[in-house]
Amino acid sequence: MARRDRLTVNDVHGAWAIIPTPAVDNAEDWRCADSIDYDEVARAVDGLINAGVDAILAQGTFGEGATITWEEKKKMMEVMVETARGRKPIFVGTTTLNTRDTITQLKHARDIGADGTMLGLPMWQVCDVPNAVRFYRDVAEAVPEMAICVYANPEAFKFQFPTPFWAGVAEIPQVITCKYIHIGQLSVHTAVSKKRIRFLPIEFDHLDAARIDPEFHTAFWSPCANGGPEMTIRIRDTVREAIKTGDWSAAQRVWAAAAPVIGHLMPPGGFAEFSRYNIQLDKARINASGWMKAGPCRPPYLTAPANYLEGAVKAGKGWAELCAKVRAGEL
Repeated sequence: MARRDRLTVNDVHGAWAIIPTPAVDNAEDWRCADSIDYDEVARAVDGLINAGVDAILAQGTFGEGATITWEEKKKMMEVMVETARGRKPIFVGTTTLNTRDTITQLKHARDIGADGTMLGLPMWQVCDVPNAVRFYRDVAEAVPEMAICVYANPEAFKFQFPTPFWAGVAEIPQVITCKYIHIGQLSVHTAVSKKRIRFLPIEFDHLDAARIDPEFHTAFWSPCANGGPEMTIRIRDTVREAIKTGDWSAAQRVWAAAAPVIGHLMPPGGFAEFSRYNIQLDKARINASGWMKAGPCRPPYLTAPANYLEGAVKAGKGWAELCAKVRAGEL
């Protein structure tokens, strides 16, 4: 497949949707040799692109990048790229336990025509800042054609992604964006990165980020478009309109409708507790929404407290109701 020029920070705008790795019905059994529902992968990628998302990320945490085999991951990458056909950027997951395996996976992603990677740190020993920065530099130097989205999840990678880290990776041209969890340090991290990195806050923080810097904070990552893309597109478009007109009322109304719905997903204890059951809760949410069939979880991450799962189901059903309101012109 012919490659486009490597993406830059100026290509990062709008809604970057994340998809799970959909599973076949017996994926909970470790004996399952090929656990991915590739037809559902293709349907979701095509559906999100047709709905208007601006890019697709995959094979992270609730993408079960840690529990699918390399053979499964390769095939899923290929299905995503073939389905997208260059219409929107595809960023695949290449997080592994070491630099060499990550480079091997990223070279495959390059060779099949993916645009970039959503890449976290190796999940074993805790990195310090110099080693974390060097990891991204080594990967970028080994596969210079590929753009990098730093997967900045402090719970998953046992690393707090402090200010000196962002100053360091901002010097790597391939690092153009990041999946960002909290926005309390957004202004500081944007400043030290010299705006060479477009930070992607979660979609529910997009409004606040845009109000901080309307000209630069123009993108976000969406965990919920896989439960129905209409509401995600509505969030994007109302913020865009607010930036143009200075009238933030519609964007605030949409945010106010979304916040309590997704609030059902977060268990007592906040993000740290949620991260103990991220895969199980997000798949329960997605399945309950009815837009995408995420299927069961893969071992060993199979069970979660019943009340947590009930909240996830409420979040999924509530999101589907919001999407219906958007389609009806009621939101």
